[in-house]
Order: sequence, then C-alpha cells, then structure tokens
Amino acid sequence: MTNCRIALGKLGEEYAFEQLKKMGYRILCQNYRSPAGELDIIAEQDGSLVFIEVRTKTSHRFGTPAESITRKKQEKLRQMAMIYISSNRLFGKPCRFDVVCVEVDRAGKCERLEVIKQAF
Repeated sequence: MTNCRIALGKLGEEYAFEQLKKMGYRILCQNYRSPAGELDIIAEQDGSLVFIEVRTKTSHRFGTPAESITRKKQEKLRQMAMIYISSNRLFGKPCRFDVVCVEVDRAGKCERLEVIKQAF
C-alpha cells in the first residue's frame, strides 16, 4: 500500500472516530492487529460489541466506499472479530459489524460521512 493510501485511510479513521464518539459509541480499541489482519475500530454501543470497518475514498471512480467491502473482506472481518472475541473471552456478547463510509476531497476535507449499522 502506498504512503498516500495509508495517509488517506488514517484521515478517514480520524473522521470516523470523532463521528462515532458523537453518536455514543464507546471506543474500545483502534487498529486491533491479529494474525488475520487489522480491525479499524472496535467499540461498544447499547450493550453490543461493534466491529467497525472504515472505508475512505476521494472519488467513485472504482465504486463507493460501501461497495469496496466484498464478501471476501466481510469473511476476513468475521475471522478477525472471532479472534478478538476469543482472546478477550467475550463469548455470548451481542455483536455486529458497522461500516463507516468517508468521502474526502483532494485537500482531505470530509465531504460526506455515513455510518451503516449492521452492514453485514
């Protein structure tokens, strides 16, 4: 991944983090690394454990942020969530997967941010 894409992703995560806090999410962890990969944000809201994938784009040239979450990516997110649940002994706790779609202009200004609850 190029430095530019890494920076864009981090910027989107910052916008997402602030919005989620405003919406009452309690952030538990950011950039959780597991053998299967990295979860962007893990939070709690209304008694549920929420695994949040943040997608940031500057254009729709290759689709919207939401469209970039393929079935393969969803399965990988599920695997990482199971690792987190297992390692923290959170069996039986309700959980869901949310997606935060962030669209920024070339200068990095947030033009649109959407939180999709129970995205998959």
